[in-house]
Amino acid sequence: MNIRTTLSAVAMATAVLITAGCAVGRDQQSTGAYIDDATITSQVKSRMLENPNVAGTSISVETLNGTVMLSGFAKNNTEKSTAETIARDVNGVKSVKNQIVVRP
Repeated sequence: MNIRTTLSAVAMATAVLITAGCAVGRDQQSTGAYIDDATITSQVKSRMLENPNVAGTSISVETLNGTVMLSGFAKNNTEKSTAETIARDVNGVKSVKNQIVVRP
């Protein structure tokens, strides 16, 4: 009887964790869309870090429903536009909002 109670409690806890894992915030975005956005963000960020013309550590990348928002600081307009081009070239990107500020 004690084993049954333990197994039942484990099964219920697992069900609660799985259900909670499926509930995605960000304005009720679906789990699949959230994963797609996370993939896009990762790809944009890694491509910026690989590019010697962009200071990838100075630029933040956020994605929501395929729209990428870039923010942070660039040394010049060329770096700002290169970062935007990198983001646009990633699969799944629908649009890019470039909020990067150029610092002299």
